[in-house]
Amino acid sequence: MLNLDEKFITLDNFGHSMRAPAYVFKPTTAEEISKAFELANKTGLTITARGAGRSYNDAALNGGGIVLDMSTMNHIVKWDPQTGRVTVEPGVTLEKLWQRVEPDGWWPPVVSGTMYTTLGGCLSANIHGKNNFKEGPIGEHVIEFTAVLPTGAEVVCSPQKNADLFYAMISGLGMLGIFTSITLEMKRIYSGLLEVDARPSYNLHEHLTDLLDLAPNYDYVVGWLDATAGGRGLGRGQIHAARYLNEGEDPNSQKTMQLKSQVLPALIFGVFPKSILHYFMSPFVNNLGTWAVNTGKYIASLPRHTFRESHAAFHFLLDYIPNWELSYGRGGLIEYQSFVPKETAEAAWAEMLRLSFKRGLPSYLGVTKRHRPDQFLLTHAVDGFSLAMDFKVTNGNRTKLSQMLQEFDRIVLDAGGRFYFAKNSETTPESAQRFLGEETIAGFKNIKKRCDPNNLLESDLYQRVFGTDKT
Repeated sequence: MLNLDEKFITLDNFGHSMRAPAYVFKPTTAEEISKAFELANKTGLTITARGAGRSYNDAALNGGGIVLDMSTMNHIVKWDPQTGRVTVEPGVTLEKLWQRVEPDGWWPPVVSGTMYTTLGGCLSANIHGKNNFKEGPIGEHVIEFTAVLPTGAEVVCSPQKNADLFYAMISGLGMLGIFTSITLEMKRIYSGLLEVDARPSYNLHEHLTDLLDLAPNYDYVVGWLDATAGGRGLGRGQIHAARYLNEGEDPNSQKTMQLKSQVLPALIFGVFPKSILHYFMSPFVNNLGTWAVNTGKYIASLPRHTFRESHAAFHFLLDYIPNWELSYGRGGLIEYQSFVPKETAEAAWAEMLRLSFKRGLPSYLGVTKRHRPDQFLLTHAVDGFSLAMDFKVTNGNRTKLSQMLQEFDRIVLDAGGRFYFAKNSETTPESAQRFLGEETIAGFKNIKKRCDPNNLLESDLYQRVFGTDKT
């Protein structure tokens, strides 16, 4: 029997910059999720689902309410290596998924920059990868899912069945129902390696031109952007374009597809534990230190070269240094990600980068990708590019940083851009309404009213961006 005794725990976001206390429960079945909804209805509390807590903002926080920690619903229910179809519970992580399917010659069609996200969280945010321009978001590879609604109903959704709920729950921030099982189709691979073409880009114009021109000829394209460089080097960086190896190209495919060939090393140079590396990074996580590190990285990137790299090493760069986010200090970090059409991206991002220099708040990490539109209701995608920027948060810069990011919002919206609800922590209701449109927001709220008539599902993010629906 669920109760509220001794369950009040303070949770934070991945960047450790936002915190909120909540009553935390760990359901293991759909029935227990339904009981949690009954408890919420009885107590007048709201509910938010939480996967691995890897969101950079308040998507999985629910101050004073109930949080369902879905990490114990983590079973791979069915895997068919002949068809590449897999059915999982929502708490299964990308790590668990790829480790199950990769030895059989398959790979998840879309992955995030970390393997520790859960599939339920991936669908709620409708994550994108370095191949969005080609494969779209993860939702496009979902065959069907089951979910429990706050009404107690259990539903099955696919592009053909309950399609409106399918396209709203995927991208819906967990505000319509709780996933209980997810069936996806994997991508066939013939090697545990990718062939990667690494090339420098000397300025923002060349950076975006490379992303645009390389995408049709590769399976993945991603850029590192040095956001500490100004002047003629504004927007400089490095592009990594990768392709799958065809059948027969890897003479050692049996070896490279073994899990031991994919695991990220725990030691640097075979002796130094990476688990403590973030302590040594901290002194450099400031404007001067990051400029020096980025300049060195850029110089090292100048010779164009091609190499082969394991799938795990290419995709999961955020996992290469454990707990790297702790190097940002007590205030943590926030990430700002904008999606801007290809026609306006260069001007918009040049203005944002120059503004960050003027404010003395440069981004310490910039990542770019090529994107295409999709048909999910709360979509963040455009026919253009995305730029993710990490910012250190301190007591001294918090207000100044918030004001700058509001200026960023104006620049992005004027350029016809959009935002990603798993990242930005400053998005206002006015910004959301402007890029999503009144019709989209009204449509989402109509579906929510049908699925959640008592407004039991709510999060700090939902309150911040859409306002509470409580009467």
